[in-house]
Amino acid sequence: MKDVIFDDFQNAVDESLLRHKSIIDIMTKFQESNGRINRAIAKSVTNCGCIKVNAVKQYFPTGKEDMDIKDLKKYLKSHVDGKLCDNCRDILEREIGNNLFYLTSLCNILNLNLFDIILKEYDKMNTLGKYTFR
Repeated sequence: MKDVIFDDFQNAVDESLLRHKSIIDIMTKFQESNGRINRAIAKSVTNCGCIKVNAVKQYFPTGKEDMDIKDLKKYLKSHVDGKLCDNCRDILEREIGNNLFYLTSLCNILNLNLFDIILKEYDKMNTLGKYTFR
């Protein structure tokens, strides 16, 4: 069922894309949409203030050879304090949706199936386990 949703989305994107049909247009629109996501996050911090970035050096404990990789997660931080307000959440969802549109457009123009790509990445994560951490 999930592959049908992805395929339907990919087909709808293909039918919707008219003005920016060139791969050059799609690449630059995809890059622009990435920038708009970053800008929306920055405005959530600097304009709205619903979230705050508290970035410091990540702490990696040393000398604990018996520590499991799962234990390491409790030491690593996202550096985000707070929670997105409804307005900032709506803006970010819209920008991420736009980004997905252009990502899917790239898949379409290059004859790639988005669902298959997600499955391959998911399988890689499951197969490699902790060695796929990025």
